[in-house]
Amino acid sequence: MGQALTLAVLLNPFCLFTTAQVLALKGTVLLLLTLLIKARIQIVAGSALGIFLLLLQTLVFLAVGGGLLLAGGGAAFVATQRRRSAQA
Repeated sequence: MGQALTLAVLLNPFCLFTTAQVLALKGTVLLLLTLLIKARIQIVAGSALGIFLLLLQTLVFLAVGGGLLLAGGGAAFVATQRRRSAQA
C-alpha cells in the first residue's frame, strides 16, 4: 500500500516538488531545528555552549548548501549530457 501511494505521488503531474526542493526543505528544517535547540540551550546553559552550537549550525548550513550546489550542478551536467547524446 505504501509503495503504491509513493508511486502515485511521484507520477502525479500536479506534485511540483523536485529533488532539489525537497533537499532545500530538509535543510531549512534542520537549520530551524538547530536554531531552536541552540536558543533553548543558550538560555539554560549560558553563552559558551550557545556560541559552540552557533558555529556547529553554521558549518551544517554550509555543508547542506554545498551539497545542494553539488546536487544541482550534477543534475545540470547529466541533463546537458543527455541532451547532447539525444541530439547526436
